[in-house]
Amino acid sequence: MKILLIEDDREAASYLMQALDECGHNTHHAADGETGYAMASGMSYDVLIVDRMLPRRDGLSIIESLRAESDQTPALILSALGEVDDRVQGLRAGGDDYLVKPYAFSELLARIEVLARRSSPSEAQTQYQVGDLTLDRLSRKVERAGEAIVLQPREFRLLEYLMKNAGRVVTRTMLLENVWDYHFDPQTNVIDVHMSRLRAKVDKGHAKQLLQTVRGAGYMIRD
Repeated sequence: MKILLIEDDREAASYLMQALDECGHNTHHAADGETGYAMASGMSYDVLIVDRMLPRRDGLSIIESLRAESDQTPALILSALGEVDDRVQGLRAGGDDYLVKPYAFSELLARIEVLARRSSPSEAQTQYQVGDLTLDRLSRKVERAGEAIVLQPREFRLLEYLMKNAGRVVTRTMLLENVWDYHFDPQTNVIDVHMSRLRAKVDKGHAKQLLQTVRGAGYMIRD
């Protein structure tokens, strides 16, 4: 996912960019409102993360101008202003979501993923393929090299999410939130157990291993 972060706090921006990059996203940064607006209007992004109070131009003004130009790129507003009126003002300015500082990174990540899914036509996709592995969301059929693979419901959701993000690192937090619907760490090895079972069904007996562990980062499926 290509993300533009417009944030004047250098330390906060550095931390957030590193965390997003570790999740496999391509993050660009602007340190003031004018630069952020120029980048947002001049390049294509999947999601904008916009601090509300910025030097040279405030975040709401950026979003209002983009919307006036028919730019509907999803925008998540970050702000220390958390009263109901503040949030309403942000959403009415054209923001798609509003997150109050301080925030948990896992929540921010979940919110931008939701925004990206809402705007992405790929959600209509019903079939995925990685190498000789295919998955059909409608028929719930999975095959590799023409041979059927029988998966349990959770295994199917896990493989579907991995294939939907083929070629990208998928972190444990992303899996917990999108496959298990957890927004906290249950402190169990549930992911490792299911990945082990999935590997046994998908990769066993094949020369090419599609499911990979990216040490210290998460998991990936690629041909």
